Amino acid sequence: MIDFPIIDSHIHLLDQKRFGYAWASGAPALKRDWTPDDLAGAAKPFEIEGLVFVEVDVDTPQYLDEAAWVDELAKRDRRVLGAVACLPLEKGAAIEPEMARIAGLKSVRGVRRLIQNLPDPDYVLKPGFLEAMRLLPKYNLSFDICVFHPQLPNTLKMMRLCPEVAFVLDHIGKPGIKAGLADPWRAHIREMAALPNVVCKLSGLTTEADPKSWTREQLRPCIDHVVECFGPDRILYGGDWPVSELAGSYLQWLMTLDWATAGFSSADKRKLFRDNAVKAYRLSV
Repeated sequence: MIDFPIIDSHIHLLDQKRFGYAWASGAPALKRDWTPDDLAGAAKPFEIEGLVFVEVDVDTPQYLDEAAWVDELAKRDRRVLGAVACLPLEKGAAIEPEMARIAGLKSVRGVRRLIQNLPDPDYVLKPGFLEAMRLLPKYNLSFDICVFHPQLPNTLKMMRLCPEVAFVLDHIGKPGIKAGLADPWRAHIREMAALPNVVCKLSGLTTEADPKSWTREQLRPCIDHVVECFGPDRILYGGDWPVSELAGSYLQWLMTLDWATAGFSSADKRKLFRDNAVKAYRLSV
């Protein structure tokens, strides 16, 4: 039972007048602004103490403006505890001035480059990408990994080539839930969990299942596997909101995960739904 304020480690906030979101053209339900107040309303009766904003793949070249906008929002809204900004790491060492710029923003804790959209399966192993990745520890920035499950083998290679980088796996590596594909995702998750510099977000599962007909029983094996592999100290709750609205309400996912972890101790429950986000993103609460 969640009887304490939640810190959500994966929230997207959108300002349609300020930024372009070409990726959302096929999702008319998302074509409006999404704010922390909207999230608070969606989560009732649960309390969202804080959130980590994760970049929303704004149209190029707006990514630096997005980071600055969220940083200003964090100054006005105490619920915005941290941010993961976009950086095109494929620029290699030339990205360092921009990396230094976003690292200077008080709210920014990490970086994400949306790997799932990159056309070349070897993209994350290119020298320039790895060169930029290895700069992140210099600026005390983690890296959020968003990939589809077929991209996990190269992602594992990238992780092993960058042992000093703190990695956060988004959406449990996007397994093929809808297609009923458990393997080799299960083996890849186990390999990732063996790396000490990786934590995993329990997020984004409903949109990888059938958005209209998923059941909590269908999601349970994936949740159980992640919990078994990473343990209660290295898993983070993420709402993936409002993208998650395409496959049900915020409460549906929250209560599904609460149900699936009913056997957790009260301390482990707090780790999942609050404390591990504080630790992974070095949040001030």
